[in-house]
Amino acid sequence: MGQYAYVDGELAYGQSVKLMRLRYHGTASRWGFALHDPASDRYQDALLPTGSGSGTPEDALDTACHLHLTAFDS
Repeated sequence: MGQYAYVDGELAYGQSVKLMRLRYHGTASRWGFALHDPASDRYQDALLPTGSGSGTPEDALDTACHLHLTAFDS
């Protein structure tokens, strides 16, 4: 099994948006994550709002959704 999990978001009108990549660190409660950069179509390591480079998948998803999906809301 690989060490990465890729997470996409689906917008209301059916478009899929790459959000982030989780990196498994050997425990279900601590994951590293990288945000998808649409300009380069690459994943860039990121920090949570707490300043930590790892956390729960829920923390990473909250951060990615806040940064990515609010851009589509306007």
